[in-house]
Amino acid sequence: MTSTWRRFRSFPRPIQLLQLNQAGINLGFFMLMPYLAQHLTGQAHLAVWTVGLILGLRNASQQGMFLVGGTLADRLGYKPMIMAGCVLRTVGFALFGLSTSLAVLLVAAVLSGLAGALFNPAARAYLAHEAGDRKVEAFAVFNVFYQAGILAGPLLGLALLGAGFRTVCLSAAAIFAVLAVLQWRCLPARAGAEADADRPVLYDWREAFTNRPFLAFATAMIASYALSYQMYLGLPLEVQRVGGGAGGVMALYAISALLGIAAQVPVTAWCTARWRPGQTITRGLTLMTLAFAPLAVTARFHPPPHLALVPVIACTLLLTAGTLMAFPFEMATIADIGGGRLVGTYYGLYNLLSGAGILAGNLAGGAAIDLAAHWNLPGLPWLLLVCAGLASTLALAHLDRTGRLAPPGPSRPAVLTG
Repeated sequence: MTSTWRRFRSFPRPIQLLQLNQAGINLGFFMLMPYLAQHLTGQAHLAVWTVGLILGLRNASQQGMFLVGGTLADRLGYKPMIMAGCVLRTVGFALFGLSTSLAVLLVAAVLSGLAGALFNPAARAYLAHEAGDRKVEAFAVFNVFYQAGILAGPLLGLALLGAGFRTVCLSAAAIFAVLAVLQWRCLPARAGAEADADRPVLYDWREAFTNRPFLAFATAMIASYALSYQMYLGLPLEVQRVGGGAGGVMALYAISALLGIAAQVPVTAWCTARWRPGQTITRGLTLMTLAFAPLAVTARFHPPPHLALVPVIACTLLLTAGTLMAFPFEMATIADIGGGRLVGTYYGLYNLLSGAGILAGNLAGGAAIDLAAHWNLPGLPWLLLVCAGLASTLALAHLDRTGRLAPPGPSRPAVLTG
């Protein structure tokens, strides 16, 4: 942790604020969202399909608007979009706690999702612009704060549940309100790369959609998101299958988050000293792919209770390690491939495509889990994930060998506007 703190202190104030902001965003989000479905079906007495509609609408409004949010950041500036996202999340989370009306809950879901679409690409674009040649380091420290929020959020939410779900919602809303004020008072304004552009937005989108290296990279990385999202779908179901219970699921999340906090910066420094960015991302994706091999091999066996979780824990460790290797270089590559222009737009489009990958992976993975139970082939879902990961790894290695992941030219710095 000493090296992480030293790296954090070495960055200028705007980058430090963005990293702290991300910890706060995840703290507020994860202290509420893990308990929302239980509240809606229990205290609010909503049907399960209605809860699915609310949660699905929140996710769709975020994923579907990422491109718009990124473009607004390029045109209107990064700081206004970060602040707007925090304000919308404040209102949305407060509404979750103040009403059980379906209409109000649907509005809360849309506002909460739209908030993420505004501040997510804007914060990453601001960080990429501000960090310059230190993008990889900056995103490594960024991920430490990201994981810290994920670790602390559910624990704080659980502690506040004793005072009622409304207290959880209003506390989470208060965190986002504080973040909005913090960004307003302390975060310097940075104009987006296209702040003075007078051409239609569709031209920007056409440029991003016709950037072949970017699209090839985003396509190759889609499977990585299908793999990583198994932390929220396949692995919890596997823990339940082998008798690990809710405690086993929480243990997986804690292991992943603690490993991210402790190892992200050392892992990034170690990889930087040995490999090119493309090589590091490829090796990280390889680890993420191999993470599911223990489950594919051992799924048919019935180990004693004290060993039942070993393959799942091994999968979690390898999956997290691969993510730690790839993430900072992945984020830097997105900005570099775009040549330093339309950075918000590129992050927005990338998030949109990765969201589609998560959706496809969830549908395919869920269907594979159902088929595995029907055909008595418990290793089938994990084998399919390994195959998908291998295909993406080979595609990514090809892009790196052919030089298609190299930046097209020097980045243009952001302009100080106040």
